[in-house]
Amino acid sequence: MTIIKTAYAIIVAGTVATAFVAEASDLVSVPHAPAIAASPSPWQLRLRALGAITSDSGRVDRLAGSDLSYSDTAFPEFDISYFFNDNIAAELILGTTYAKVRGGGSIAGLGEVGETWLLPPTLTLQYHFTDFGAFRPYVGAGVNYTNFYNQSGKTAERLHVNNAFGVALQVGFDYMIDSHWGLNVDAKKIFLRPDFEATVGGNDVTGKAKIDPFLIGAGITYRF
Repeated sequence: MTIIKTAYAIIVAGTVATAFVAEASDLVSVPHAPAIAASPSPWQLRLRALGAITSDSGRVDRLAGSDLSYSDTAFPEFDISYFFNDNIAAELILGTTYAKVRGGGSIAGLGEVGETWLLPPTLTLQYHFTDFGAFRPYVGAGVNYTNFYNQSGKTAERLHVNNAFGVALQVGFDYMIDSHWGLNVDAKKIFLRPDFEATVGGNDVTGKAKIDPFLIGAGITYRF
């Protein structure tokens, strides 16, 4: 009987202690660490379809009234952006296209002088506006270096356009669908005026091509 009473007393004491601990845990709340929002990655990619619209101007040295024009083209373009903070980013623009060169003015009778391919990597520094929610406009300015390659003459026996630096101005916007994906519209003006050399009818000539293209594009944005 003594053993039974002792066991009963232990069970009662354990039950009371358990209830006390549970009550104490309800009264004492342990604060949880606040959730830390993940910062967006500084890296961003875009894939655009671009249209290049040239200014159609230029000259052949020592030929009065001479002019040049260039074909407008469409081509894919890929760019990589790095955000230093929410507002400031650098963007490297990559793509390649071609241009047919035609005579104009007093040399219009030459027709298509030749063709060249262009590789125009462009680096811009941008300011992004962040006060419009999902709509994120930006402006930028930078430098372009255009490499001319695979050049060939048509009515000219030889055509060589020199590689050249240019100044780039930019305006555009992203409309973000979620934290990663967005739609992009972009416009750039590149001031590009390379010198060229050609051989026409056995005569070596020089001149300047004032291409100065507008690059109008639309595509998708991905922010890591």
